[in-house]
Order: sequence, then C-alpha cells, then structure tokens
Amino acid sequence: MPYPNERPRRLRRTPAMRRLVGETSIEPRHLVLPMFIREGAAEPRPVPSMPGVVQHTAETVRKAAVEAVEAGVGGLMLFAIPEHKDAQGSGAHDPHGALNATIHEVVSEVGDATVVMADLCLDEFTDHGHCGLLTPDGVVDNDATLRAYEQMALAQAEAGVDVVGPSGMMDGQVGAVRAALDSAGYTDVAIIAYAAKYASAFYGPFRDAVESSLIGDRRTYQQDPANIIEAMREVRLDVDEGADMVIVKPAMSYLDVVAKAREIADVPVAAYQVSGEFAMIEAAAANGWIERDRAVLESLTSIRRAGADIILTYWAVEAAQWLHQR
Repeated sequence: MPYPNERPRRLRRTPAMRRLVGETSIEPRHLVLPMFIREGAAEPRPVPSMPGVVQHTAETVRKAAVEAVEAGVGGLMLFAIPEHKDAQGSGAHDPHGALNATIHEVVSEVGDATVVMADLCLDEFTDHGHCGLLTPDGVVDNDATLRAYEQMALAQAEAGVDVVGPSGMMDGQVGAVRAALDSAGYTDVAIIAYAAKYASAFYGPFRDAVESSLIGDRRTYQQDPANIIEAMREVRLDVDEGADMVIVKPAMSYLDVVAKAREIADVPVAAYQVSGEFAMIEAAAANGWIERDRAVLESLTSIRRAGADIILTYWAVEAAQWLHQR
C-alpha cells in the first residue's frame, strides 16, 4: 500500500503548531454570565440542580459582578426572583422591584467596565409563570403583553441597563420595545433579542433557579424544536424591527440554527448555553465519566465554531480564568 501523499497530521504535531493553525478561538470577551438575584435573601442560596450557581443577595451580586469584570467577561445577564408575584407581573416595571433595583446596584458597582444586560420577560414576575399576560380564558395575550414589555423596558432603562433582552417570543416584541425606548429618549439602550427561543426540555434547572410558577407549557409562543425555517423568519423579523443582537436558545442542540442565523443576520449572534446543558456536563463530570474542564471548553468551542459571536454560559467566569492561563 503506497504511503499517503498528504499528511495533515503535520499541523497537529505540537501544542504550538495546533495553536498557530487553530481556526476557532474563544476569548473571555465572548462570554456573558447569567446571574440570579433573589429579593430579600439574607445569604446566597445554592441552586440544587446547577452546581456552583446561586441565587444572589443584593450584596453578593455586586461582588460577583466585580469578579466577572476582573475575569474579563464580556457582559452580565441579570434575572430576578421577586418575593411577591401577581397575575400582571407588576414587579417587572416597579422601579424599586427586584430586577430594576439590582440593575441600578450592578451598574453603580461596575460602571462601563462590562455590559450590563437584563432579561425582559414577565415569567419570573407572574403567579401563573407565563411570559405574558393572560386573557380570562387563560390564553397569552400577545398585544397586551407588548404594552407590559414597553413598561418593563423603560424601567430597566431608567435603572441604567446597557442592553435589554426581550425573551418572551411575543410577535412584535422588538419593535414595541424599540419604539418605547426611542420615544422616551433611551436611544442608546441596545436590544439583544431572543429571536429563536425553542420550547426545550433543557430549561428544567433554570425554572428551579428562578422558582418558576409555570402552569402548563409555553409551546404556543416558544418555537417548535423541529423547525429551522421558522426560526430564520423570526431572526429576520427581529433584525428588521431593530434588534442590535439576536440570541439562539438553547445552544448545543441547536448549533445548526446558530450557524444558519450567523449566515443571514447582519448583527452579532449570541447563543445561550442553557441550564440543562450546564447540568448534564456537571453531572457527568461529578460521576467521573468525563473530564470537566476539557468538556466545558470543548462545548464552548463548538458554539463558537457554529458561528456564535457571544455565548451566555454559567461557566463564563471560570472559563475566562482558564483562558487567561493558556
């Protein structure tokens, strides 16, 4: 049998050679850390299904934000767990409510050293757990929800947020939020739109983290996992409505969607490595079935390789610290 004429292994021979010809890179600036804040908490509360992740107090969230800045992460995405919920999700636009107060505290702590983002959705604030307001017969009312999103966006902008993240998958949500912000003079507040958010089984631990009150499911507004053409329609609509960035969620089971979004969008594309993806790797590593650090970085590399400019991940700080050591 003749010897091969081509020897691609030459370019894999040493770490220096592999580094020289590497096609995909990850830097701390590509990573965004999702953070949970529990209103009224006296001490951080671990999330049982997400090892190492906690519901922060008002004090510890500021310290964690500083740690993330020191690690060089690109941004923070804030979520809140309020003490009280109601059918209207009124705490979402309360200037002194859990999320808006936290935005103010974090922005005051870190200033312009990182990008402070906030989830713009009602699900954490409603007693029924849906992302929108309900009609008397229990159906999510799209257009009434848009009015609530407008109020929420203005409250977050007033608190000092850099980027709002409408994640409820309501039709027209980006256009409504952009118009509300612009008419109130908040033209510099950016929108990172959850353009392709799927009705996924991988959100389970997140609902544990935010103490979700969800009754039923969200399949009438989140996307069918079987569909990608529809997802690209959603991406186009959000960009046309004024989205500055778009998100695909989840990430690892939807890398084809990430790649397709990167092809068609002329704005930065983010992917959210969700709680279930995080928990699976942590569980396998805890059982000794995989090498944790390598698996984490490999998973992040795969998301970048698919085309994501930004990755929301619960490993953001830890991964950033590893990347600095390389």
